[in-house]
Amino acid sequence: MPIDPYIVLLLGTVGLAALLPARGTGATVASGASTAAIAFLFFLYGARLSTREALDGLRHWRLHVTVLACTFVVFPVLGLAARATVPVLLTQPLYQGLLFLTLVPSTIQSSIAFTSIARGNVPAAICAGSFSSLVGIVVTPLLAAGLLGSSGGGFSADSLVKIVLQLLVPFLAGQVLRRWIGPFVTRHKKVLGLVDRGSILLVVYTAFSEGMAQGIWHQVSPARLGALLLVEAAVLAVMLVGTWYGGRALGFGREDRIAIQFAGSKKSLASGLPMASVLFGAHASLAVLPLMLFHQMQLMVCAVIAKRRAHDPEAQDGPDGDAGSEGGGAGAGHGAAGAEAGGGAEGTAAPEAQGQPRNRVLR
Repeated sequence: MPIDPYIVLLLGTVGLAALLPARGTGATVASGASTAAIAFLFFLYGARLSTREALDGLRHWRLHVTVLACTFVVFPVLGLAARATVPVLLTQPLYQGLLFLTLVPSTIQSSIAFTSIARGNVPAAICAGSFSSLVGIVVTPLLAAGLLGSSGGGFSADSLVKIVLQLLVPFLAGQVLRRWIGPFVTRHKKVLGLVDRGSILLVVYTAFSEGMAQGIWHQVSPARLGALLLVEAAVLAVMLVGTWYGGRALGFGREDRIAIQFAGSKKSLASGLPMASVLFGAHASLAVLPLMLFHQMQLMVCAVIAKRRAHDPEAQDGPDGDAGSEGGGAGAGHGAAGAEAGGGAEGTAAPEAQGQPRNRVLR
């Protein structure tokens, strides 16, 4: 599978921070710009989220509760279990970053796109991803406070205040103003998507510039990075298998199980990076490194799984088993990686990602 181009930009930004880190006055300016960018990012998230669509999705509450349980219960349990890998495989700072990634919300755009490719319940994937992002603004900081505490590299009760001011307040403001600015956001979604991606790059540059001052690359060896990838691969495998067969045990049909698998097994880079910047401050660089690696891994693996699901005999015999439907799904998934990594673009590309499965009703 090709590497997500946006991941290449993120890695290039990390390299830029390593070669030319912001220092002195430049670091102060970069930090202030990053704070403003994060607030604007979550304002756009709020302006994009369709409240009516989210409320309509409540009719399928069992599926959404299942996805939320996977995201904020099962994932953190696996993160805590990974503590056994310290110090044999992971250092304590890398483990804290791994644990943090298990606490962030699920994705929106890539969950929709892969569900569409696999001919699953696309409306359910839309609502599940939206609910997860909304709940995560509150739940992720609370879980971080309980599971990471003061050992999380500077995490404290003040971080909860920062979350409210920098993330929750702008998000709620976007929701309140959606009635008036929603059409503008829709018309200019491509331009605003570029703004989102630029904001994320700024957050990464600021975090790794601060990390350079702390000697981050002296703390992470290639062997440790390889061990981190192995642990993350194990976590992803458990979640993919668990969501698929767990959905069957709970009595969900094939289309719903596909939505559960893709929405319940992923973590959002777009939400996680800004949250890490707010929660960890100068220690954010090591906290976001596991998330960046996991993000690329989940996209590559889920792309393969979605394509295989589209060729299941059940999919061929279903109401959407025609070539046109499959083509629409494939087109939706083609830009999933870049849109997902591009921050708020998660929410903007949803209608395009739905394709023909959009006319399904939530059972």
